[in-house]
Amino acid sequence: MNIEGSVALVVGGGGGFGGATARRLAKAGAKIAVLDLDETKGAASAAEIGNGAIYVKTDVTDEDSILEAIARAEELGPLRIAVVAHGGGGGDGRVVHRDGLAHSYEAFRRVVDVFLNATFNVTRLAAAAIAKTEPLESGERGVIINTASIAAFDGSIGQAAYAAAKAGIVGMTLPIARDLGPLGIRVMTIAPGVFLTGAYGAAAPEDLQAHWGPAVPFPGRMGEPDEYAMLAQQICENPYLNGEVVRLDGGIRFTKKGV
Repeated sequence: MNIEGSVALVVGGGGGFGGATARRLAKAGAKIAVLDLDETKGAASAAEIGNGAIYVKTDVTDEDSILEAIARAEELGPLRIAVVAHGGGGGDGRVVHRDGLAHSYEAFRRVVDVFLNATFNVTRLAAAAIAKTEPLESGERGVIINTASIAAFDGSIGQAAYAAAKAGIVGMTLPIARDLGPLGIRVMTIAPGVFLTGAYGAAAPEDLQAHWGPAVPFPGRMGEPDEYAMLAQQICENPYLNGEVVRLDGGIRFTKKGV
């Protein structure tokens, strides 16, 4: 699919993966709608991109909020690309903590809601909007790219909620691709490994690299957000990529304690 002239809706566009993807797709000629709950980061990302990029404050757990954001994106032109790369955090911990207390059920539900349910929420609404566009010469209307994690496959101690949510994204990729195939809409999922993003909080990059880098067979370092964006661009451009989950991890495999 030709990115130039298409509208790309990037959820989490103020963050590491989303921001890098928004910038890369903009350079390829897409018109960008940055969706993020964080007004400061979202607005800054849209301003950095320029060229008519807009920011829309969006709560991915709220249907009306997503519909409003999609309507704003459609004002830019034909919506053909949706990238879902929002963060969330929270919910980590053993099923039974060292003090004998059980994991919080509400915390588990919150993580699943923010990552899995919200991803489906955006996917279904974006797909309905993309389905209204005129098909391209190839019959394609657009592509949706969701974000899982290698924790979906190699979840470590304390990651039950996060791993379950991300595994759900992996599990729904092929069925949704099959659902949307007749409409000319492709669906793909990227499962990143360890990347230098805000997910690690305020830890210094050099400390993170020292901890995680040796566990990556090659290139022996953490990933850069633009490497996620490179893959997202290739997914957009390659019409035969559909219904698949791509691990983007340098060959790392988590152990029960992470590394």
